[in-house]
Amino acid sequence: MSSKSLTVLPPGLLTAADYERLAPQFLDAGTLAYLNGGSGAEITLRDNLAAFARHRILPRLLRDCGGGSTALSLLGRPFHHPLLLAPVAFQQLAHPDGERATARAAAATDTGLVLSTLSSVTLEAVAAETPGEKWFQLYFQPDRAATADLVRRAEAAGYGALMVTLDTPVQPAGERATRAGFVMPASVRAANLTGYAPPPRRVLNAGGSLLFQGVMADAPGWKDLEWLLGLTRLPVVVKGVAHPDDAARMKALGVAGLVVSNHGGRALDGMPSALDLLPAIRCAVGADYPLLLDGGVRSGRDAFIALAMGANAVMIGRPQLHALAVAGALGVAHLLRLLRQELELCMALAGCATVYAIGPEALHSPQL
Repeated sequence: MSSKSLTVLPPGLLTAADYERLAPQFLDAGTLAYLNGGSGAEITLRDNLAAFARHRILPRLLRDCGGGSTALSLLGRPFHHPLLLAPVAFQQLAHPDGERATARAAAATDTGLVLSTLSSVTLEAVAAETPGEKWFQLYFQPDRAATADLVRRAEAAGYGALMVTLDTPVQPAGERATRAGFVMPASVRAANLTGYAPPPRRVLNAGGSLLFQGVMADAPGWKDLEWLLGLTRLPVVVKGVAHPDDAARMKALGVAGLVVSNHGGRALDGMPSALDLLPAIRCAVGADYPLLLDGGVRSGRDAFIALAMGANAVMIGRPQLHALAVAGALGVAHLLRLLRQELELCMALAGCATVYAIGPEALHSPQL
């Protein structure tokens, strides 16, 4: 759990990396390993960061950016900038106020918030903290009645979209957290799920697989996604898309948008970085279909690169937890301001007055 966070920001907090550097002073080693770690050998976790480092931005001269703006529209809703707070679970691990503090920071910085099903604060309590744009990230529950109730609660609380995560029907163990001895504190729980009965325990036949006949037997399929689309009046965004064929099928099914993601390196280890997956998925869904990206975004520069490669917006995951641990809502709000300033600087120097002007031509592609 987090020790007492700062109420006044010290000098020298200039980037997301500065918050990451300070976070170990506010988090115990086990919690830090859980928050920062990935699955397996963390190949994909490292690749998420390395992918952004490979790209360079081309400056342009004499461009008129005097009326520039980071504003955009997503799912028909206005956003002040293309930086959204990703749905990160159990935020009370980082700060006692958890998702409440994150929501207050979102409200103070005109930032879109996506709340996790596994929030340590109820979705209703979080909604009360921000009048701004907020979406609810949904995990299918083994009981359809529980899933439907979560959807109804999100609708009633004013969430503007559902973001259903489909890339972790099995959650791989995090080796870094396991080696550090991390155990979820009893005081931190999935607050949104406390009223639902636990799923019945499956009895395996002799020779049955705990994975295939156990966990995967309850994993959602295409019929479940179709059911969800028919259940709700909210637009449904699917998170965790990595294959162009899946992307094209989901678009045809009526999914409102997609998040290109590898769960921040916490899903299948060894899969490509989210950024490297983005161009093929953009090609599969066409130019005007909403695409978001998460995984490895650590700066406004990274956000610019993702937009240039086909994303409409990006989501910020681990950096929000570092800032939350260091300085609560103040830290998250400050982090978001820094990221937006970095993005604006890239736009100005690359001659892109709006986010819609950011395209592949803004990046330098050396001849190999």
